[in-house]
Amino acid sequence: MKYIFVVNPIAGNDDKNRIFARIKSAFRRLDDEMIIEETSCQGDAMRIAERYSKEYGKNCVIVSCGGDGTVHEIANGLAGTDTPVMILPLGTGNDFAKKVYGTKKINVENVIKSFGLYSGSIKYDVKPIDLIDYNGEKCINVMSYGLDTRVETIGRRIAAKVPALGHQAYNLAVFPVLCSPLHYSINYDITCVNKETGEEFNMKCENCDYALFAICNASYYGGGFCPAPNSVLDDGILDYTLLDGLSLPAAMPLIPKYSAGVLTEQDSKYVHMGYMKSGRIWSVDGSPLLGNCDGENFDYNEINFKVDHKALKLCFIKE
Repeated sequence: MKYIFVVNPIAGNDDKNRIFARIKSAFRRLDDEMIIEETSCQGDAMRIAERYSKEYGKNCVIVSCGGDGTVHEIANGLAGTDTPVMILPLGTGNDFAKKVYGTKKINVENVIKSFGLYSGSIKYDVKPIDLIDYNGEKCINVMSYGLDTRVETIGRRIAAKVPALGHQAYNLAVFPVLCSPLHYSINYDITCVNKETGEEFNMKCENCDYALFAICNASYYGGGFCPAPNSVLDDGILDYTLLDGLSLPAAMPLIPKYSAGVLTEQDSKYVHMGYMKSGRIWSVDGSPLLGNCDGENFDYNEINFKVDHKALKLCFIKE
C-alpha cells in the first residue's frame, strides 16, 4: 500500500518535520511506501489526489496533512473513486476533523498514534461518506451564507496574521461582523425532508431577509461553531440552520448556543432548523452570493446543490 501524505506547508502551527520524521522511521519497518507531496498553490492537493488515485486506485491512501482547505481539495480529487482519504488535522480550524474524531479539542498526536503511524502497525476502517455537490464541485463539511461567511472571511485573515490564535481568531471575528446590520437577502428553492417519515416537501422564498444559512454535511465550521450537532455523515440528507434577519440585541443570546451546538427552534422565533436533500440558491440582484464552502468563499451568483450519497471513502480510527 502507498500512503501519499499531501502536506500544506503553511497550515497550522504543529512541528511537521518532527511528526514526519517519526512516521518515516515507522515506515522503514514496513513493506508499505510513504510518499510526501507538498502543495504550493491552490488546487495542488486536488490534483495530487486525483493523479495518485488514477494510478493506484484502492491500493493507495491519500493522507490529508493540513486544515479544512486541504481536506476540501482532496475530497474533490477523490469523489467517486475507490481511493480513501485519511485526515491528519494539521491546520488551524480542523473543523471537519472535529466531526470525524468526535471532539472540538483534537490532539493530532493522539490521532497519529491511533492510526498506528508512529508504531508501524497501521490500522483503520474505511467507510463511505456523503458529500454536497454544488455546481459540480464537492463540499465535505458546511456550505454557508450570510453572517457566518463574513465571520469565516475575517477570521481567516486574523488567523493568517496571528497564527498563535488558532481557532480563537474566528471567535474574535464575530465582533466586527456584529457591528454591521444582520440583514442579508437571498432567494432559495429547496427540497426538504422529514427525517422521521422520509416525506419530501418544498421550501421556497424570494428576497428572503436572513442573517445566516448553514447547510451541513458535518457539524462544525468557523473554528468550532456548531450548527448541526447531530449530523450524520452517511445518511443521505443535509442538516440546515436558517436564521432570519434580526437585531443585534436579539442575536446576542443566540450566539453562545449556536457555537456550543445547543441552539434550537424553541430558543427564538428567528431560528429555523431541519433537513434537506437538494435545492437552488441564487442572489437577489445577480451579484456574487455572500457564501462559502468548507471555509472558502465562492463567486457564484447561483448554486444548484444536492447530496452526493456515499461519494467519498474516509479512513476512521479502528474501534
